Amino acid sequence: MVKRCSQLLGLSLLLMLCSGCGVIDYFFLSPPEDTAQELAELGNEAMQAKEYGRAIEVFQKLRDRYPFSPFTTAGELSLADAYFLDEQYRAASETYKEFESLHPRHEAIPYVLLQIGISSYNQFESIDLPQDNIVEALEYFRRVKAEYPGTEYADKADTYILKCKRYIAEHEIFVADFYWRSERYESAWMRYDYVVKHFPELPDIVEYARSRGKQAYIKYQETRSTLVKEREQGSWKQWFDWL
Repeated sequence: MVKRCSQLLGLSLLLMLCSGCGVIDYFFLSPPEDTAQELAELGNEAMQAKEYGRAIEVFQKLRDRYPFSPFTTAGELSLADAYFLDEQYRAASETYKEFESLHPRHEAIPYVLLQIGISSYNQFESIDLPQDNIVEALEYFRRVKAEYPGTEYADKADTYILKCKRYIAEHEIFVADFYWRSERYESAWMRYDYVVKHFPELPDIVEYARSRGKQAYIKYQETRSTLVKEREQGSWKQWFDWL
C-alpha cells in the first residue's frame, strides 16, 4: 500500500513537470509587468474615480518603465493633472514644466502654460511674505496671453493676471505701511509711488497709495529739513566751540 502511494505521488509530480513550467513559474518567477497600455488605462480609471494618489503612482510607473511608448506622453500630462487635482501644486508645477520642456510643440502647451501659472498662483500663502510664486504665475499668464491670443486659455489668463497684480500690489502696500510705522518715510513714499504708477487697474489700492504717499512725502521732507537744520546747527556749534 505504501509502495502504491509512493508511485502515485511520483506520477503526480511527473505530470506536473510535463504539463510545462507553469507551476514553477507561478512559484519562482516574478509576475509579468503591466504593459504601457494597461498602465495608461489603470491611471485613467484612477483619475475617473478621483483616486489621485493611485493615479500618480501608476503614471509614474508608466513614465519610468516606458519612456518611449506612445501612451507615455499623455501619461506625463495626466501625471501633472493628478498632482494638481491632489492639490500638490509645487509638484504639479514642476511636472507641467517638464512636459513643456520635453514636448514644446505639443498641442496642449497653451493649457500646460496656464496650468503652470495656476499652480504657482495656488501656492500663495500670505501678503506679508515674498510673492515669488505670484510673480512667476504672472509671467506664465502673460505668456499665454501673448502667445495664444483669442483662445479660451488667454481669456482665463486675463482673469488671473488681475488677481496676481492685486496680490503683488497688496504686498507692496503692506511693506510701505511697515516703513510708515517705522518712520522710514522716504522708503514708504517710494513704495506707495510704485503702486500708483504700476497698478492703475486697481483703483481702490491706487487711491489709498496716492493718499498715503502724499503724507509720507511730506513727512519725509519735514524729516529731511530737520536733519539739515541739525547739521547746520551742529556745524555752527562746533565753530563757536572752536573759538
